[in-house]
Amino acid sequence: MGDTEETEEQRRRHRRLSAWRRSERILSRSSADRPLAERLASLAADAGTVHAPDEWTDTYGNGVVAEVERRTADLLDMEAAAFFPTGTMAQQVALRCWAGRTGNPVVALHPLAHPEVHEGGALSVVSGLRTVHPTSEPRLPTAEEVRDVPEPFGTLMLELPLRDAGFTLPSWEELEAVVAAARDRDAVVHLDGARLWECGPHLGRGLPEIAALADSVYVSFYKSLDGLSGAVLAGPGALVEEARTWRHRYGGQVFQQFPAALSALLGMERELPRLPSYVAHAKLVAGALAEGFAGSGVPWSRVHPEPPHTHQFQVWLPYGTDVLDEASVRQAEETGVTLFRRWFPAPVGPPGLSYTEVTVAAPGLEWTAGDVRDAVAGFVERLG
Repeated sequence: MGDTEETEEQRRRHRRLSAWRRSERILSRSSADRPLAERLASLAADAGTVHAPDEWTDTYGNGVVAEVERRTADLLDMEAAAFFPTGTMAQQVALRCWAGRTGNPVVALHPLAHPEVHEGGALSVVSGLRTVHPTSEPRLPTAEEVRDVPEPFGTLMLELPLRDAGFTLPSWEELEAVVAAARDRDAVVHLDGARLWECGPHLGRGLPEIAALADSVYVSFYKSLDGLSGAVLAGPGALVEEARTWRHRYGGQVFQQFPAALSALLGMERELPRLPSYVAHAKLVAGALAEGFAGSGVPWSRVHPEPPHTHQFQVWLPYGTDVLDEASVRQAEETGVTLFRRWFPAPVGPPGLSYTEVTVAAPGLEWTAGDVRDAVAGFVERLG
């Protein structure tokens, strides 16, 4: 990318951030949208509510980082946990460790799962693992599909929810059956739980019961819990100790991580208890969006899934991303209402089809169904 293109992209980004920041009505706010000084001041002001401020900072994983590990292991009712700087590293290490323990380097997972779409082929390039896909349908595999995989696999990886399929989840009964099918094939089960925190309402179970289905679980702190960064791999003590060794080999034994660890504790303290209310309100928002577009005159629209399985879902429209991005940012600038953020080209379907991801968090709780329908009307006005 040339200097001119890079500068233009920076200009567009700054315009979006400024519009989102000034919006009086918005469905969710990410701390990543806030200026550096504001984020530092907020962390310093709040840190003492979750950890003793007069304690020494962490070095190579002790102190507040170890506290995050203990707290996460307790929340998931797992034997042990290890903090990683990224979820990508945590998950690759987990799958590598299981391959060594099972003696089988094959991982069964969905083709839309994070390692297949967002990690540059690292499972094969870095760890020498190979993947197979029980299904290509935009949902997690069924028990029958897991049983029908034509070759042995050592690990079944399930992404809960499956983000690139619309943050979709199976039912609890379907999930139990899938896990049982993997066990029947002598495979271990690993949960990609980057967004596991908000799965309870749809599955009808608490975090410990969900985690108990699996042999290991990875969770993220910067997505649903709005932390700075970081992830935890939780599971049996022996596996986690081996994962710590691989973490060091992968370059993840970071000297100090207290800002990320403190923000993780804040997220578990503040955001985690509120996630069920976000999930419930997302259903109202999604329904009102569908109603608004149905009466708006646009040629076609889709809210997926409807109702949402978590507090996040997709909206699809038959327009190019440039048109939709411009309408979104203009609405925020001109009315102080941010309905949508970024739009992306649809991975399937004809050209000119785009989708966006909608997140409903604390600010979104103030929206009524009428507010949503009014916002849709204002957005469609700016599509012309």
